[in-house]
Amino acid sequence: REAESFKEQGNAYYAKKDYNEAYNYYTKAIDACPNNASYYGNRAATLMMLGKFREALGDAQQSVRLDDTFVRGHLREGKCHLSLGNAMAAARCFQRVLELDRTNPQAQQELTNANTLLEYERIAEIDFEKRDFRKVVFCMDRALEFAPGCHRFKILKAECLALLGRYPEAQSVASDILRLDSTNADALYVRGLCLYYEDCIEKAVQFFVQALRMAPDHEKACLACRNAKALKAKKEDGNKAFKEGNYKLAYELYTEALGIDPNNIKTNAKLYCNRGTVNSKLRKLEDAIEDCTNAIKLDDTYIKAYLRRAQCYMDTEQYEDAVRDYEKVYQTEKTKEHKQFLKNAQVELKKSKRKDYYKILGVDKNASEDEIKKAYRKRALMHHPDRHSGASAEIQKEEEKKFKEVGEAFTILSDPKKKARYDSGQDLEEDGMNMGDFDANNIFKAFFGGPGNFSFEASGPGNFFFQFG
Repeated sequence: REAESFKEQGNAYYAKKDYNEAYNYYTKAIDACPNNASYYGNRAATLMMLGKFREALGDAQQSVRLDDTFVRGHLREGKCHLSLGNAMAAARCFQRVLELDRTNPQAQQELTNANTLLEYERIAEIDFEKRDFRKVVFCMDRALEFAPGCHRFKILKAECLALLGRYPEAQSVASDILRLDSTNADALYVRGLCLYYEDCIEKAVQFFVQALRMAPDHEKACLACRNAKALKAKKEDGNKAFKEGNYKLAYELYTEALGIDPNNIKTNAKLYCNRGTVNSKLRKLEDAIEDCTNAIKLDDTYIKAYLRRAQCYMDTEQYEDAVRDYEKVYQTEKTKEHKQFLKNAQVELKKSKRKDYYKILGVDKNASEDEIKKAYRKRALMHHPDRHSGASAEIQKEEEKKFKEVGEAFTILSDPKKKARYDSGQDLEEDGMNMGDFDANNIFKAFFGGPGNFSFEASGPGNFFFQFG
């Protein structure tokens, strides 16, 4: 009678959804009468409402041990198994209910749910092997609707989120499990995996080691720990070789590090960028550009890789590409330094689209006034129209064009003011100089000086000398 009184009070609290008090009174009923199946069944139902499916399972199993014909006991055991992700055990319980009550609608529905859960598990296993992690996450989300207490499904989902680069979501799932069970090796592994993929390798190793303490045979944690330690060592050795100026060794070490784990996107992006820096030091600029491009493919927010590639583009006179990279950098981080980089690249791009007067004269950008004069003398004589008067019309036209360009180049580079404006990328038209009205002959006469007519005469086959009359 005392046990029944406790049960009645438990039922009242259960009806009011005060499951903690209901649990207390059902426990008192069990203590007073430990061989009553319904008391265990009621307490199992209360624990299920509290989300404590593992404890509820123990009570449900005890209820059917005491009474194998207790339908609600079998239903609750099956529901606990299902909630914990054990679909096969759940199916056996629901089949037992149908043996006792062939038309039980709840058992029929739950049996369908158990089979659906098994199918989601099967698909997820296949997709994980295919590395279709998005589909695995989808399957686990559906599975967790039937099995909200299954840590195994949550861990698989978290692992796939980590492999998809969705680290905050993955960490949140793993942390929730660790709050309930701090010794869960799978959750420790996933926490370590997130840190590992976020390039926090030292912290990641700590979690992998902890996971292996809990489960020494944990294959994934063992492999990840080995990769993390190898990556850390190779990267540090590469950095040391670079600092010591041993670029060839640094290149080899970074290359070896890149072969350790292709899935570690963030670390590999840094390794590619580091190797790009090595290549730029070795003046292998196209290789450096390729490495930086690979780094950006892995992490399109990696500012350092954009800056390194942009500098290589500048060094190889690919100014349009350099401007594009510096624009991307400046849009992301609007600093004075980045603004200046962009401005410099834009100036060089503008300069590259004009005639290269240094190239036309065949002199270096640091050529002296004397060198510029000598170069003009040589090129003007080489391309003077009189020298090619006997050539075809096409050649005469081409040489006349070159003669004019040589005159333009000399006019600009021999005038300090104009040369300064040209070197800085400014418009020469602002100086009042219109190259369309330019007369190369006047420059030629002024340079060579003397009255009379200048002419070329042949002194032998292919030889010319000039004179002033």
